[in-house]
Amino acid sequence: MIEMQKLGKHFEQANPNIKLKWVTLEEGTLRQRVTTDIATKGGQFDIMTIGLYEAPIWSKKGWLKPIATDAAYDVEDLLPAIRSGLSHEGKLYAAPFYGESSMLMYRKDLADKAGITISEQPTWEQVKAFAAKAHDPKAGVYGMCLRGKPGWGDNMAFLTTLVNTNGGQWFDMQWKPQIDTKPWKDAINFYVDLMKKYGPPGASANSFNENLALFNEGKCAMWVDATIAASFISDPKQSKVADKVAFAQAPVAVTPKGANWLWSWNLAIPASSTKDAAAQTFIKWATSKDYINLVAKEQGWGAVPTGTRKSTYANAEFQKVAKFAAAEKKAIDSANPNDSTLPKSPYVGVQYAAIPEFQAIGVAVGQQMSAALAGKVTVDQALKTAQTMAEREMKKAGYTK
Repeated sequence: MIEMQKLGKHFEQANPNIKLKWVTLEEGTLRQRVTTDIATKGGQFDIMTIGLYEAPIWSKKGWLKPIATDAAYDVEDLLPAIRSGLSHEGKLYAAPFYGESSMLMYRKDLADKAGITISEQPTWEQVKAFAAKAHDPKAGVYGMCLRGKPGWGDNMAFLTTLVNTNGGQWFDMQWKPQIDTKPWKDAINFYVDLMKKYGPPGASANSFNENLALFNEGKCAMWVDATIAASFISDPKQSKVADKVAFAQAPVAVTPKGANWLWSWNLAIPASSTKDAAAQTFIKWATSKDYINLVAKEQGWGAVPTGTRKSTYANAEFQKVAKFAAAEKKAIDSANPNDSTLPKSPYVGVQYAAIPEFQAIGVAVGQQMSAALAGKVTVDQALKTAQTMAEREMKKAGYTK
């Protein structure tokens, strides 16, 4: 996003009648501001940055204008999983400028030393065995780094994929919360046990940035997180272990369904915008193949936004600098927000449920899971409390009686 703001001058030169005014906000604040603005038809913004979570909810409510694409834009070039998540009744309602899934990133040198081969699609049990062998706190290496900081987009993004692959779901077809069930118990007990034995100290406060710093310092044997991390940990300017990293798909347990998440940041036009034509022109520019080529020309192929277009992954220059490209694309392609759980679910989304109530539920559940990881409550207590809170919210919202 910061890159896009810097490159905005190229757009203004090509479109002298359009002036760009940027408002940059931290993720949580951004969500609150744009949600309030769109729900109250405030009309403060002509273009909003929204996630894969908001797109289906807001397009159904009629809060967004469809994106008017043309032949040059080549909508067919967008990765199918991302495009499908941003479409409603066959129309695109937000254009992706960056997409991601999650995957396993690990130290190949430590795996070799332990005599362990990580397959392209490892199981959680295999991963745990490697964590046990690689864990060496005296040498400053922890077997596994995972998110523990509470938040629906923090620890719950990861934990939902762990629950999915253990055969669980957030809600059954009657919208009844399923948190106090065997798949959740299996997943959370496994997670707490793994992190207590082989995780870094204070893991319940760590999210993406904290784990990235640990990995770059050479302190994590393994890390399961956003595919975007791959470009940072394999960059010698940022990472002390850049030449020692390897990549695999997110680990699986009972089922491969929903084992890795799907997310994208997208540009959308609120229905209240009065500058529709200018907004459409900018969005087409900022999410186009030409824009990706512009970033490559100005910053190099290592800096281009990934996770949006097939043509980026087909580019030989990109493949040369991005040794993670094949694993990242495979992860994104395999994620299906419309079919992410073993039992049938009534919601769209892999690591979240695309309903307005999910934010509050996800945050409350995330706090309980973080407390269980910190040893403040037992896993059973955390799940029971979380189930009660989720049931209350769903009843209040009228999903259940």
